[in-house]
Amino acid sequence: MAKIFDNIENHFLEGLRTTLEVSRRADFCVGYFNLRGWRQIADLVAKWSGSEEKCCCLLLIGMSVERKKRSSALLPLLPIAVFNSCILGIDI
Repeated sequence: MAKIFDNIENHFLEGLRTTLEVSRRADFCVGYFNLRGWRQIADLVAKWSGSEEKCCCLLLIGMSVERKKRSSALLPLLPIAVFNSCILGIDI
């Protein structure tokens, strides 16, 4: 069952550290990233063994953007974006 962290009764950092203490790897997907927050768990992640072939921690940073806003933001880069999308098969 999911656990809700409200930072009043259930503190997120405490719950995350408790989970990471018994983990061997973790995948995170966040909209924003701040190194001050990472420092709160870095000691636990550093204990995990990993290599270039086998990651022990994956961090995906980014926000979903509406297609219309994404297209207008890419407009100045259109020649490059179209060229790259053809090569990579990306739908812009």
